[in-house]
Amino acid sequence: MTIEIHVPVLGESVTEATVGKWFKSVGDAVSVDEPICELETDKVALEVNATASGAITEIIAQEGDTVGVGALLAKIDETAHGKMAAKATTPKATTPKSAETPVKQDKPAAATGGGVRASAAKVAAEKAVDLSKIIGTGPDGVVTKADVLNFLDQGSLGDASSSPSAVFESVTETVPQEEVVPMTRLRRTIAKRLKDAQNTAAMLTTYNEVDMSAVIKLRNQYKDMFEKKHGSKLGFMSFFVKACVQALKEIPEVNAEIRDDAIVYKNYYHVGVAASTPSGLVVPVVRNCQNLSFSEVEKEIVRLGGRARDGKLSMDEMQGGTFTISNGGIFGSLLSSPILNAPQSGILGMHAIKDRVMVEKGQMVIRPMMYLSLSYDHRVVDGKGAVTFLVRVKECLEDPQRLVLDL
Repeated sequence: MTIEIHVPVLGESVTEATVGKWFKSVGDAVSVDEPICELETDKVALEVNATASGAITEIIAQEGDTVGVGALLAKIDETAHGKMAAKATTPKATTPKSAETPVKQDKPAAATGGGVRASAAKVAAEKAVDLSKIIGTGPDGVVTKADVLNFLDQGSLGDASSSPSAVFESVTETVPQEEVVPMTRLRRTIAKRLKDAQNTAAMLTTYNEVDMSAVIKLRNQYKDMFEKKHGSKLGFMSFFVKACVQALKEIPEVNAEIRDDAIVYKNYYHVGVAASTPSGLVVPVVRNCQNLSFSEVEKEIVRLGGRARDGKLSMDEMQGGTFTISNGGIFGSLLSSPILNAPQSGILGMHAIKDRVMVEKGQMVIRPMMYLSLSYDHRVVDGKGAVTFLVRVKECLEDPQRLVLDL
C-alpha cells in the first residue's frame, strides 16, 4: 500500500514553506515517526516525519521548492523494505552537468593508482602540471579538478622559481571571487522584520554599566549547591531575567506595545531570550517569568536553547514575547544597540564582562564591569522611563538580594 506524505499545518498565518533538506533518498527504508525531510517557514524550521514504515518510492518536492500546506512531499510503500533502486517507480538517476567521468591519460598518475577526470586533465595541461605527483581523492583514487587546484595552490606558492606575478595569477584564477547563495526563508524573514522595526518604531538606545562583582560572588558561592539541588547550572541569564521583571513592574511602558491607536500595557512578563543558531537568529520566549524561580528560569532557557540549536522550536515557543534580552557578550561584544523585536517596545543588550579600573570613595579599584543597553520605542517610552529602567536593572544586579526580597 502506498502512503502519501503531505505538508502538515505550519502554524497560525503560515501558509507555505521551503523544502530545506531531505534526510532520506528514494529507496531508503523508513520507520514510523522517523524524520524524512525539513521544511523552512518564515519563523522556524520543522521536521516532517514518516507516517508509516516502508521504503520511499518517490520524492515529489525537491530541496528549495516552495510548497503549501497539504502539498504532496513524497510517497512510501509499506510493503517494501530497504533499497528500492530497481523498482519501476524509482526515478531514473540523472547525472549532474558538473559530474565528470574518469578519462584515460597518456601519462598515468603514478601517485594515485586511479584515473583522471577530464576537467583535471584539462587544468593540468594548461598549467603544465605533472599528474604523477598528485594524489587523487576521488573514488578509487581518481584525480579531480580540486586535487589539481590544491596542488597548484600549495606547490606554486612554495616554488622559489615562480615569479610573484605568476603565483598571483594562479591563485586568482583558481579561487572563486564571489559565491552567490540564496537566502533561506528564515533569513529573509529576519531581514524583513528587522528593517520593518527600524522603519516603524521611533527607536532610541540608552546605556549604563553594571558592576558584576556581587552576582559573580553569589554565583561562585552557590553554583555547586544550586546544581546539586536543582539539576541545572546557575548562569547569569536568570539574574538578568529576574532583574528585568523587577524593572518592568516599575516601568510598565517598557513592557507595552502600540496596537492600532492604543497602547496595550501587559501585566505578564514573557521574556524572549535571543539565540543564535546555524539557520539564523531566533527568539524563544520564557513565559510568566514573574512566577518562575531562578532554577525554573535556567531550566527553561536551557530547554529552549537546545531546541533552537536543533531546529525544533515550535511556533508557540517563539510567539507572545513582551520584552527581549540579547546577549552579545558571549561573542565578545563590548557595546551594541540591539534592534527592537516588534511589536515590543524594549530590548536589553548584555555585553562582555571586562575588568576595568573604577573609582570608589576616591580610590582606584578593578571591577568586572558590563555595559548594558536598552533600545526602546520612543513612541511609547520616554527618556526618563528608559533611563530609570536601566538604573533599576543595574541596582538589582549590583545588589542581588533585591531579587530575592522582591525589592
